Amino acid sequence: MGCLGNLLWFIFGGFIMGMSWFIAGIVWCITIVGIPIGLQCFKFASLSFFPFGKEVVYGGGAGSVLLNILWIIFSGLPLAIEAVVIGVIFSITIVGIPFGLQCFKIAKLALMPFGSSVV
Repeated sequence: MGCLGNLLWFIFGGFIMGMSWFIAGIVWCITIVGIPIGLQCFKFASLSFFPFGKEVVYGGGAGSVLLNILWIIFSGLPLAIEAVVIGVIFSITIVGIPFGLQCFKIAKLALMPFGSSVV
């Protein structure tokens, strides 16, 4: 299911979500201070392109909380809203529910990307 799910995901919505993360990474990398945030965006863009078979593990400390707050203010909210809207559209049909669940996984990640890792 992972390979077929990833292929269908990429065609029907993963490309759009992955490109959103990639563009956010480019915008953050324009400044020297934002390069660590941009690199995190690129890492999660690869997850957005092919999410099936991957899990997100959350953790971190005080630094992660501070970066997550800055992230939500500047970039996280639009990416989370995009993922939730696409997830709701996918979840309308029974066949689309697994794709909707992946969107909601990415939406949660869009709100708390720092201190998390993809396994």
